[in-house]
Amino acid sequence: MICVPIFPLHAVLFPGGMLPLRIFEARYIDMVSECLQTGNGFGVCLIRQGSEVGTAALSHDIGTLATITDWERRPDGLLGITVRGDRRFRIQSRMVAQNHLIRAEVEWIPNEPSQELPDAYQPIALLLRNIVKQLPLPYSSAPQLYRDAVWVGYRLAELLPIAPHEKQLLLQLNDTSQRLKHLQTFAKALNLA
Repeated sequence: MICVPIFPLHAVLFPGGMLPLRIFEARYIDMVSECLQTGNGFGVCLIRQGSEVGTAALSHDIGTLATITDWERRPDGLLGITVRGDRRFRIQSRMVAQNHLIRAEVEWIPNEPSQELPDAYQPIALLLRNIVKQLPLPYSSAPQLYRDAVWVGYRLAELLPIAPHEKQLLLQLNDTSQRLKHLQTFAKALNLA
């Protein structure tokens, strides 16, 4: 097991996904500084109870390791970072520091092996392609693997307008075909496929 700082958010980060963040609380500025100095990442977990600011929020146990790919001082004076999702983890134990920064002992969840996208899911891959065409940087410059079922599932899960708790369920799935089946249902319900 490894110990990582946890950033509870009202967002779900998927492996390979990009997430821009504005950092303004001292605990997270310190965390980002530490990550930039060491080259280590931090965990992103969906908040189950609480807020992104103030006291430590209670988060779901399954999250994604985030690595910082870019940072800048924003015009509003805040620190802006872009992170990329790396691998999923499960929290085994949590410790909350005096400044309310959470550090957790985590175990890695094995990566799902790359697999060819089944023909039945080509319509949602086309939907994803159309969504990605409309996205700004850094999304439009990221690798695009429309034949990889795992990649298509993760990208659709992060980009479709579905509730965060539904995204969390998709993150927790260890079966690519189940994830794609759920995404196809969501896309049909939203009249997108």
